[in-house]
Amino acid sequence: MAEIKDPENTVILETTKGKVVIQLLPQVAPEHVARIKELAREKAYDGVVFHRVIQDFMAQTGDVEFGKKGSETFNPSRAGMGGSSKPDLKAEFSAITHTRGTCSMARSQNPNSANSQFFICFTDAPWLNKQYSVWGQVIEGMDNVDKIKRGEPVSDPDSIVSMRVAADV
Repeated sequence: MAEIKDPENTVILETTKGKVVIQLLPQVAPEHVARIKELAREKAYDGVVFHRVIQDFMAQTGDVEFGKKGSETFNPSRAGMGGSSKPDLKAEFSAITHTRGTCSMARSQNPNSANSQFFICFTDAPWLNKQYSVWGQVIEGMDNVDKIKRGEPVSDPDSIVSMRVAADV
């Protein structure tokens, strides 16, 4: 297991493909990190599907409104169109590059529209640099991210089993 140096700024993602440990970057995107931790502590991400997974690009998840299996609002055909009940976040673009294992917030055309959805890069994606808010980096479990079922949309998608702040485990 990767050494967790800062448990308050590390999340442990249990997926249907295995564990993924993400080091959060509060010095880069403090509001986005706060939102990820807030939703993780509310267990909002538990059961959320990976609704958009593109080979050689990224795996997207985090739609707690329409993408959460077992919830009243779960709708596989709308997964990826929702967020949380919390307000959208102001962009926190940075010089951190989108490389393999980078965790970044998904958003609409509006730069200040990130809410709960995020993606993990399978490969380097330099065209995203300075256009999406990077909030974390996978430090363990990219082999499990690589196993996530592909599709746009994904048929019978993989999901987040649980997402916890390491300090709470």
